Amino acid sequence: MIDKHSALPREQEILFTMHSVFRIVEIIQAPSNSRLWEVQLTITDESDPQLAGLTNRIKEEISGRGWYRMGQLMLKVGHFDQAEELYNELLKGASDNSVRAHIYHELGRVKKGQGEYPEAVKFYEKTLEIKRETSRR
Repeated sequence: MIDKHSALPREQEILFTMHSVFRIVEIIQAPSNSRLWEVQLTITDESDPQLAGLTNRIKEEISGRGWYRMGQLMLKVGHFDQAEELYNELLKGASDNSVRAHIYHELGRVKKGQGEYPEAVKFYEKTLEIKRETSRR
């Protein structure tokens, strides 16, 4: 409890470290109020085999480094507009054709996710064009 350090000492607050992960044990709707739910949680640690398995699976599915990994994550969870914004920013600073081809491919995935198939095809064609040009050299 952090009652002594809290701005609201009556709240009986508990401070958790960043990146704390909890497992949901049970969810019960409060009988007196249909809008309230009681959620029972247990904290996990690094030795939790299910958490380790999930972490490894996510790492396998979302490749890349830095901002590219963030873009992949945004695509995975369906945040297409944010992914598009990120990839357009990355495109501005793209250092070579290989990087540009990768970004165009990801923008194609964004457009596909948004249901804008003709736009997706345009980005895939740009990717293919760059790949063909670089393979001729």
